[in-house]
Amino acid sequence: MHSHGHHGHQYAGKVLRLSVVATIAYIGLTLIVGLHANSLALISEAGHNLSDLLALVLSWVAIWFQSRPPNSLKTYGYHRAGVLAAFVNALGLVVISGFIFWEAVERLRSPAEVQPKLMMIVAGVGVVMNGLIALALHRTSKDVNLRSVLMHEIGDTLSTAAVILGGWAIYVGGPVWIDPALSLGIAGLILWSSFGIIRETLNILLEGTPHGMKLDDICAEIKRVQGVEDVHDLHVWSIGSEVHALSCHVRIADIPPSASNVILRNVEQRLVDKFHIHHTTIQFEHADCEVEHGCVIPTQHHGHEHEAGRRH
Repeated sequence: MHSHGHHGHQYAGKVLRLSVVATIAYIGLTLIVGLHANSLALISEAGHNLSDLLALVLSWVAIWFQSRPPNSLKTYGYHRAGVLAAFVNALGLVVISGFIFWEAVERLRSPAEVQPKLMMIVAGVGVVMNGLIALALHRTSKDVNLRSVLMHEIGDTLSTAAVILGGWAIYVGGPVWIDPALSLGIAGLILWSSFGIIRETLNILLEGTPHGMKLDDICAEIKRVQGVEDVHDLHVWSIGSEVHALSCHVRIADIPPSASNVILRNVEQRLVDKFHIHHTTIQFEHADCEVEHGCVIPTQHHGHEHEAGRRH
């Protein structure tokens, strides 16, 4: 499994390096031609691709960090580096979309003539480049860091395709406001693609329950293991987008360590098989626990009420 992750990082790093070089070249081409053709859609594409370039560089750096082994200061390693990169990338998308919205509204108020042929040619190059990058990144899209970059590239592929259609519409006699209208659509697409990444990364950074997991389901699954009497003080969180951890108290009978070890192995195996949770800290007890109030530890407020009740 570690070897698979290492080779996956090597492949992703190579794709990102090539993507950075291609994106730099395309940004220069789009900006120069966009200014020459007076096309806001192309200029906004240059801005969008600039955010892509930053996203690619951030993800590249994050992958390097993620490949570093754990140490005495970072005992879980650097899995959160990719999550942070994805969060910054998504915030960058929000800023870029706001800028494009502003410029598009200004252009709608004061329409300008554009050169549709140049729009279509440059946008065609962009569709091919972004499409190939998105296709290469699709193999690594389970990682939230790389998925944030993939969303950038998919958005670019669709938006540049829209620029081609807009250029064609203007070329055959359509109104020039099609250009800023396309920019508004591109900005909306960028904004939409960023929200899911922001939500997922914030959940990881705030150590929320991983997406798709329910504490009640995990609790019930642990209780199915023979010898487990109860589960409480259960916590599940993500170290990285694909690395999850769990801690809990498990009540069992007063049995020898050799027998309890069998229960522990069975619980750990069930968590791996059903929920892909590999990092676990499980505390066995054979007496009532102070935090034994179901699967989740009570809040501080409830804890004060419990203490007050005991005093009375």
